[in-house]
Amino acid sequence: MSGRAAGTRPTERGSIRAFLKDNGLGLFFTLAFLLTVVGQAFAGQADFNNQMAADQLQSVGFLAYVTSSDFAVDVAENWQSEYLQFFLYIAVTVWLLQRGSPESKEPGKSGTESDKDQMVGEHAAKTSPKWAAASGWRRTVYANSLLLVMGTIFLLSWLVQSITGVAAYNEQRLRQLQAPMSWADYLGAADFWNRTLQNWQSELLAVASMAVLSIYLRQRGSPESKPVGAAHDATGVEG
Repeated sequence: MSGRAAGTRPTERGSIRAFLKDNGLGLFFTLAFLLTVVGQAFAGQADFNNQMAADQLQSVGFLAYVTSSDFAVDVAENWQSEYLQFFLYIAVTVWLLQRGSPESKEPGKSGTESDKDQMVGEHAAKTSPKWAAASGWRRTVYANSLLLVMGTIFLLSWLVQSITGVAAYNEQRLRQLQAPMSWADYLGAADFWNRTLQNWQSELLAVASMAVLSIYLRQRGSPESKPVGAAHDATGVEG
């Protein structure tokens, strides 16, 4: 038994190393995401309790804070702006071009492209996903699945932001002895749009900066950059 176990350990260790190597990008950002959520929770609790102390009210514990509408709205407003960025970027890059940017398709290739270029229907390869070779609604759904999922997550997170936002806003109004606001009224309130637009503008600026700066600037080895020696007007070329 010991010999059999010893014989399987190198394979197990090798498979773990292979998994980590093959999924390093996703694992890195997932771990970084979890760490920042935890950090936000502790920082948010401290800030919330500072506000409570200023209002001469009792502070809240960590568990009470992370299950509160105040924490939920702060998380949701960041999520919805990120997924709006992805949704718009995926949609507009089908048709709009930026000459010289690796974030853009090459000039003359705007649009949804031909079935042959996209390897769908009769042009699907043996390794293509099954729905790419299918016909009718299945191919249509799969051909737009990334945009559909990003858009759905954006709308859901925006809905969560509005629901938790009105709850947090009404808690503040009640502490100030003001009447609570309905969800419908909150959708037109300055607090909701201030939270929303301050996130949207930062995400849209970041995308615009990436698309334009990558025309002239390089990062060797990054797929988000052109090769260091590529011409500035080379478009859709990744390093």
